[in-house]
This record gives sequence, structure tokens and C-alpha cells, in this order.
Amino acid sequence: MPRQITLADGRVVEVECLSCALTSGLIDPTGGVIYESSLFHVHQDVAYPIRGLVILASKRHHYGMDELTDEEQLEFISLIHKIRKEQRNRLGIEKVYYFYNEDTTHHFHLWMVPRYEWMYQLGSSVESLRPVLLHARNHMNDEENMKNVVEGINILKVGMKDFNLKMKR
Repeated sequence: MPRQITLADGRVVEVECLSCALTSGLIDPTGGVIYESSLFHVHQDVAYPIRGLVILASKRHHYGMDELTDEEQLEFISLIHKIRKEQRNRLGIEKVYYFYNEDTTHHFHLWMVPRYEWMYQLGSSVESLRPVLLHARNHMNDEENMKNVVEGINILKVGMKDFNLKMKR
């Protein structure tokens, strides 16, 4: 059943599966696609405007990590490694929370949530993740921060270009 979702940039979309809508190109993620292959789609999280908050989503609709094919497994771990390297080297992100759950309304995806200094006021462990995300959604979707987020997306796109070349060889 379709549901309405408000994106960080203010757009309201109605979809059955947000991940399917993003990976198929039905919805353009804020700032565009960071990386895309025949198996995976990498984009800025569309609900939470935090610079460098990356979603690594399977293009195939499934829910569990144990459902990845051999080919998907290899690309998945390579992508995590490359994205994290670019977060650190290009965006200066020192710490990241990796979050994946199987009871989502969307299909298989991994959240790579940067840990910034401002987040410690909301807690210092994984328990602070939800308050951090809500704070970003409710207080950081202004024009200045969205420009900063899009700048981060563009920087990550540049970093992922050499991964595109490596994977096509």
C-alpha cells in the first residue's frame, strides 16, 4: 500500500517502497546518485540532511543480508570499503555508525551515518542515533545546511568515479 514520505528537501512522495523508487530512478535523491551499478545504488539519505550520511541500497528487492548472491556480496563489501574511505579522506569523517535492519518497510540497505561533534549533545552511543536523525530532520533542513549536504554528495561522487572504472574492468 502506498504511503506518503516527506524528504529532507521538502518534497513529498507517495511510494510503496522508497528504496525501489530511488534505485529505479522514479525518485531522484537529493544531490543525485553518488554511485550506481547493476546491483547497487549509493545516495545521500533522503530523509535526514546530514552531510555524508550515505545509503548503500540493493537494486534487487529483498530484506536480508543472507539473501545476497555471491556477486552481490563481493560488490557490497567493496562498496562499503570504498565509501568509507571517501568519507574519511574527502569529507574528514572520523567515525561512522553502520546500521542495517531487516524489519524495515524499504528493502535491503545499509546506513553509513557519520558521527559529528554536534551529535554528542544528544548522546554518545548508538542509542543517540534516533535523536540525532530526528534533530537533523527537524532542525537542519535549512538552505545553508542543504547546500553543505549537496556539496558533500558532489565530493563523494568524485571519489567514487575511480571505483566505477575499477568495477568495469
